Amino acid sequence: MNKTNSQRFLALDVLRGMTVCFMIIVNTPGSGALPFSPLEHAKWHGFTPTDLVFPTFLFAVGNAMSFAMPKYKAMGTGKVLGKIFKRTFIIFLLGYLMYWFPFFREIPASRGGGYEAFPMGDTRILGVLQRIALCYCFASLMIHFLSKRTVIVLSTIFLLGYWILLYIGGDYTMTGNLGELIDKSIIGDHHLYHGEGIPFDPEGLLSTIPAIVNVIVGYYAGLFIIQKGKTYETVSKLMIAGFCFICVAYFWDLLFPINKKLWTSSFVCYTVGLDCVILGLLIYVIEIRTWNKWTYFFEVFGKNPLFIYLLSELLVIILFLVKTDPKTNFFRWVNSNFYQKILPGAFGSLAFALSYMLICWLVGYWLDKKKIYVRV
Repeated sequence: MNKTNSQRFLALDVLRGMTVCFMIIVNTPGSGALPFSPLEHAKWHGFTPTDLVFPTFLFAVGNAMSFAMPKYKAMGTGKVLGKIFKRTFIIFLLGYLMYWFPFFREIPASRGGGYEAFPMGDTRILGVLQRIALCYCFASLMIHFLSKRTVIVLSTIFLLGYWILLYIGGDYTMTGNLGELIDKSIIGDHHLYHGEGIPFDPEGLLSTIPAIVNVIVGYYAGLFIIQKGKTYETVSKLMIAGFCFICVAYFWDLLFPINKKLWTSSFVCYTVGLDCVILGLLIYVIEIRTWNKWTYFFEVFGKNPLFIYLLSELLVIILFLVKTDPKTNFFRWVNSNFYQKILPGAFGSLAFALSYMLICWLVGYWLDKKKIYVRV
């Protein structure tokens, strides 16, 4: 087992890097025009390529766990729990501080202008990294302490149970679903995401339960690849598994719509199915056919995924903070005066997103050349 676990699969690193790359592009479109529709999330029910980014990140977390978790078997229970809870706490804290950054906010001119400290009472508690932390925690505990059969049974219960809870506890609307009611009751309006104009958190407490399954499937997919190696059998079985998940998702969608913001059970099946298919294709192209001259670009992202993601989020906040005049920030200024003038409309928005992604890549490239890899 130790010899097998020492293997490295470039396809897994590339999948993680491609996810981070695409995540930066869809998270930072240029201002002044609407992005191309595939680069936006589905408004509610439905699916776009952008909706695949976050679940693939969770799937990739599970892939990485398939290399680390077997080593925990030689450790005592206390040490294992310490490692899992420490990592969970750090990732969750980084996500919380990222949303709180820069810890102050602008006072409206109607109130005299200036700046004030951003109160903790208005900070968003849950979010992307927080969901990653929680899903990693529960998936790790399940995989380490329970049998594979029990983990699969619990994962099925998570998906079916979540469907039943949403069906009997409200409806599938943004303001009427059970998850929204629970978040408001436990966390409160001020600690939720307000990007839709109302307090609603797409990374809420209840919808984190089915998201754990994305990590678990990613783990078992990674473990299967480690055990079977870089073979046609590996590719074919990943493809078949992915196709089965996708079929289940399409049929389930008739009763429980595919919805990223609710993280519905059909959405979980659809995304893990697509991830299995994509991973199978990458193994075929990179590991079997060895067409890998193009992979280094994505390896850069994959070697420092957490650091580069945090950099991309914090840097764009700084661009919004820097003022070119009292009413304009640097982010809007550079888009209005450069990107939208050269490429008006959605092309200009995409050009900025690609430029910004390349800036983040250059930082990752420098880190790789210096052999600096930030691990949590």
